[in-house]
Amino acid sequence: MRVLCLICALAAGTASATTLQMLSTDQMIRQSTAIVRAKVTGSSTIARGSAIYTVYQLSVEETLKGSGTFDSVSVPGGALGGLRQMVSGAPSLAIGQDYVIFLWTSRSGLTQIIGLSQGLFSATLDSSGDGVLTRPGSSMKLSDLRSQVQKVLN
Repeated sequence: MRVLCLICALAAGTASATTLQMLSTDQMIRQSTAIVRAKVTGSSTIARGSAIYTVYQLSVEETLKGSGTFDSVSVPGGALGGLRQMVSGAPSLAIGQDYVIFLWTSRSGLTQIIGLSQGLFSATLDSSGDGVLTRPGSSMKLSDLRSQVQKVLN
């Protein structure tokens, strides 16, 4: 029975496929609700209708754009009640890891990463102590992103 439920859930997930548009950094800056540098402190899983989301708790260390409290981010996919939903392009965050996250809040109030993996950068320090942001196929200095955010928003 659980296998049948899983097959039905996967079929339902593919029936309403989403096309993801590649976004430039400037587009992500403009379209995001907030941009934060944060450490992941934990995770849980929730259901919203037939969709499962992994909710990552955040400890925000810096806000580059936006105001308000962003103490969590929801990523589509996860395991709940014996079911697992996998969403292509949805990132998996690591507890204890620092990230710069481009956030957007949906009409339903769910805060997510803009463009799935596009809006998520791992944050580390280089040998000179400068912040470096990386994601597959891209990297930049944190100081350059700060400048770019200011330029785009002004």
